[in-house]
Amino acid sequence: MAESVYKIIELVGTSTESWEKAANAAVDRASQSLRDLRIAEISQLDMHLKDGKVEAYRAKIKVSFKYEDGD
Repeated sequence: MAESVYKIIELVGTSTESWEKAANAAVDRASQSLRDLRIAEISQLDMHLKDGKVEAYRAKIKVSFKYEDGD
């Protein structure tokens, strides 16, 4: 098996409905410009509040993708 190298980036997705939809939004957007996504790990969940009420759910995720060989 050949050795592999992966890059990890951190993204924040938002949703007015749920943390799951916030995380999905981040992955969906990343998949539009990155190829060969491998793993997405949720590292933090929080909420944006306005006037004491939840305005948006936020999911901070780490996404990894494999570096391609230049051959």
